[in-house]
Amino acid sequence: MAETAPGRVYVVDDDQSVRDSLKFLLRLYGFEVDLYASCQDFVAAFDGTGGCLVLDQHMPEMTGIDFVERHGAALGGLPVLMMSANVEAETRDRATRAGVAAFLEKPVDTSRLVDELRRLTAPADHP
Repeated sequence: MAETAPGRVYVVDDDQSVRDSLKFLLRLYGFEVDLYASCQDFVAAFDGTGGCLVLDQHMPEMTGIDFVERHGAALGGLPVLMMSANVEAETRDRATRAGVAAFLEKPVDTSRLVDELRRLTAPADHP
């Protein structure tokens, strides 16, 4: 069986070097990648196209979890993979309650990130 092509990934992180690194890495694995410096930038540009939102937890204007809690309904079912360098059980639990599909600790393991993104961007009828 042929492997399906990876989908679109929206990366929201206030750190330019993280955004650039993720774009370079994910494009190597065939993902289409859109970059945003803030949740507000993402909301302004998001047109409802499917894929997966990769969201940093710690950003200056709004945390990733705050964003998902406030705007999750507007994502239209877009799965969210959250990343954070400081992971506490309470943060992870709150993210799960908010509907975050996956939570990875920074520095992110490349193979785990790619596996999660493939899982989250796979068509619904894909096993």
